Amino acid sequence: MTTQQIHLVKSSWNLVTPKAQEAGELFYKNLFEAAPGVRHLFKSDTKDQSKKLIAMISVVVSELDNLDKIIDDVKQLAKRHDRYGAQPEHYAVVGETLIKTLKAGIGSRWSDEIEQAWTTAYTILSGAMIANQKVGEVVL
Repeated sequence: MTTQQIHLVKSSWNLVTPKAQEAGELFYKNLFEAAPGVRHLFKSDTKDQSKKLIAMISVVVSELDNLDKIIDDVKQLAKRHDRYGAQPEHYAVVGETLIKTLKAGIGSRWSDEIEQAWTTAYTILSGAMIANQKVGEVVL
């Protein structure tokens, strides 16, 4: 990611965090509308899941300029998602849902540049997760 893209992700995330819980809940609403077949993967209440999602995104955003610091956490997250039944093809719809949710949360301040920055960040992180997710296998 470029320095400018990192700045765009961080500054746009700051626009979302005041409405973080609402954004998290909107994310899951959008996800279940786009991919109703994944609903069964979420055993807990989506309000709790929303809090976890927002916390995870906040950590990742805060460390975008130092991804090496969190790459082990990303790998562990991939392993957990594997155990929950997530499939590599789910990552595309999650990325689309994330962009849709961010766009709604940021509103008129949203731009093509912000979308590209978030898409780049998500592509890097989801790629690392997919590479570390071995559906049906044990990952060491």
